[in-house]
Amino acid sequence: MAARAEILALAARLRSGFEAQGARAVETPILQPADALLDLYGEEIRARAYTATDALRGEQMMRPDFTVPVVQMHMSQGAEPARYTYAGEVFRRQEHDPDRANEYIQVGYEVFDRTDPAAADAEVFALIAQALGGLSLRAATGDIGILKAAILGLQTTETRKAMLLRHIWRPRRFRALLDRYAHPQAPAPARAALFTAADPFAEAGPEIGLRSRAEIARRLHALRDDAATAPISHHELTMIDALLTVRETAPFALQQLRDIAVDLPAITPAIDGLDARFTALAARGIDTENLDFEAAYGRTSMEYYDGFVFGFYAEGRPDLPPVATGGRYDALTRELGQGAEIPAVGAVLRPGLMLELQEVSR
Repeated sequence: MAARAEILALAARLRSGFEAQGARAVETPILQPADALLDLYGEEIRARAYTATDALRGEQMMRPDFTVPVVQMHMSQGAEPARYTYAGEVFRRQEHDPDRANEYIQVGYEVFDRTDPAAADAEVFALIAQALGGLSLRAATGDIGILKAAILGLQTTETRKAMLLRHIWRPRRFRALLDRYAHPQAPAPARAALFTAADPFAEAGPEIGLRSRAEIARRLHALRDDAATAPISHHELTMIDALLTVRETAPFALQQLRDIAVDLPAITPAIDGLDARFTALAARGIDTENLDFEAAYGRTSMEYYDGFVFGFYAEGRPDLPPVATGGRYDALTRELGQGAEIPAVGAVLRPGLMLELQEVSR
């Protein structure tokens, strides 16, 4: 394992390389207000982050990544277009995998530019690939935006679409919801009685728990509406399944997606964006003929990405996390921008893993 001094030295060189490309070096506090992270990720973030309580500042979290504070900084005071780079520690709890580091150095490059999203995607990917030059790594790419477009195009209620979108990054929950919406089950007799009762609280006992009567009534109303909604068609379900199984090199993946779009036309604009990205990557010298594309890639570990996603992996080392990951997070700028937004894409590298792989290859 590389010494900390070596890791810091490589991190400094990587950051300097990004500065040479026009990025401004920025720093963010290690302690971050928990509110913003909880709003974005929900209570699940507590399982991955170290938390502390400050009498004056409230609940704080040790920085789980740089992207959120960099977006907050840019949306509050940044001009556009803008490019940023940073290097420093991030902290992740590892309660189920003691072999994974809970503190490591991360180097990043972020682009905020609304001029040409495909070109910005290609810029970030190409610079990361260049920084990783000399290492034997496999690049995986995907596009969360295509699946989102497919969900928004379903012939079903906005409530169901919102639930599916919310759980895109939880594949098992997403699958369970999709199956439930396509094959609804008759409610149990007790629940059915609540749906049909004029006053579901008529024979209720004392109120307990944290939910108010109004909240319970809204939930019952939503359940009634859902029970009365027609199921998602078998045809649409089949198309979603076909989309999620696309895993090919870029040209063949694009063709498969075009074929699926004949029956699922809502994804056509997203596929056009994918096509433009492949063209921009090729212009940057990336061998797109052999670039892997997986339509389902990024759905288990990239919660705030909503478009292009990618990662670089060490072949033959499934025990290692990705050496670099990145993607587009336009929705995050809307979430943190208080009404403002700007297309954004970025990526992070792990210099410690880079040095570990260099040592093995010697």
